[in-house]
Amino acid sequence: MSTVKIPPVLRASTGGEREVSAEGSNVGEVLNSLADQHPDTKGQLFGENGALNRYVNVYLNDEDVRVLDGLETAVKGEDTLVILPAMAGGR
Repeated sequence: MSTVKIPPVLRASTGGEREVSAEGSNVGEVLNSLADQHPDTKGQLFGENGALNRYVNVYLNDEDVRVLDGLETAVKGEDTLVILPAMAGGR
């Protein structure tokens, strides 16, 4: 199982958990496993077409999955996914 680190903004959807274990052979499967365990995260992570929402950044062992193979990026059991919502602001 891979570890998914949950940002503070999503923790209400995971019962306050900072980390969740989830199964899958690629990033998409791991995130869908997370959404199966915690259904409130699904709409926050994915758009209607099943792609990652554009304001959600996912890192696999410190590598942005968008510069890898996106949701198809292979995952091994000891890997860590970090979900980071995009931040905006300033002037």
